[in-house]
Amino acid sequence: MNPAKPPRTPGTRTSAGPPARSAQTATLAEIAREAGVSAPTVSKVLNGRADVAPGTRTRVEALLRSYGYRRRRAEATRSPLIDLVFHELESAWAMEVIRGVENVARDEGLSVVLSESAGRLTPGRTWADQVAARRPHGVVLVLSGLDESGQALLTSRSIPFVVMDPAGDPGDDVPSVGATNWHGGLAATRHLVELGHTRIGAISGPTRMMCSRARVDGYRAALETAGLPSDPALIRPGTFHHDSGYRAGLELLRLPDRPTAVFAGNDLQALGLYEAARELGLRIPGDLSVVGFDDLPVARWVGPPLTTVRQPLTEMAEAAARLVLQLGREERPPSATRVELATSLVVRSSTGAPPA
Repeated sequence: MNPAKPPRTPGTRTSAGPPARSAQTATLAEIAREAGVSAPTVSKVLNGRADVAPGTRTRVEALLRSYGYRRRRAEATRSPLIDLVFHELESAWAMEVIRGVENVARDEGLSVVLSESAGRLTPGRTWADQVAARRPHGVVLVLSGLDESGQALLTSRSIPFVVMDPAGDPGDDVPSVGATNWHGGLAATRHLVELGHTRIGAISGPTRMMCSRARVDGYRAALETAGLPSDPALIRPGTFHHDSGYRAGLELLRLPDRPTAVFAGNDLQALGLYEAARELGLRIPGDLSVVGFDDLPVARWVGPPLTTVRQPLTEMAEAAARLVLQLGREERPPSATRVELATSLVVRSSTGAPPA
């Protein structure tokens, strides 16, 4: 005798074992009672409707997951797009990322939609609604993240997302792609120590960004390993922009006992430091050694060519785009993934032995 068929719902049940909370089939009405909402509201969440309050959506999504409900694959209804979101879209750094996502999108027959969150590390609800309406194959967020309501909205529409170079801790349930920032800061500073420098300054990026803190932590670790003190007076905060490198550079180079070398948190700040050194009549590398971070194309063109830590931006962007497409194609997406690509020191002409 065949077992009775479960009630039909807009979702499908997984067949890989019982759900986390109950071994019995739960109807939408039962889930609605447990969530304290109506059955039509549960149906809206399951079908990706936008007209549900964020708190309600989060509560219902959690129950649907716990009972093993999964939406049917929506790949056929998706637009041929990848959404690429920057918190700021104004530098050569962004161009390297765009190139990487475009490489993958082109191979997959997809287009890329660019948007900017105007300096905010979390895009607003209006942006999330627009993405949900576009129904792209996936979203790549660069130095950004999603708040709980944004995550719930994209999840309800079966739109996967990946964070590249996350500003903070993205959480265990958010796939992300980054670089070995700590090791990069260590390698940059160790290079200067091996050249004989003992007073080494640093210009960090924004303290709210995890990559910035990791680079400075690597800088401190290299000094401590070499038996050199980490002098707080030699560390200046920056914004990852050229003008902050210039301002912080002037502060460091005007100190009575100025550093003979500086590790800048990125290449743009290193170029600002170049300008500060020229203004003060200091030669690079004769009077001052400089190391950047990123290895943007401009690092090879400036005079002297910049020693820097190569962050594989294009490869990171390609990895993020491939990951978000993989997540969208899996019947059962893999658990949250944290990918870190290796950084490497590129020695050019901006570093040398300290002045006598």
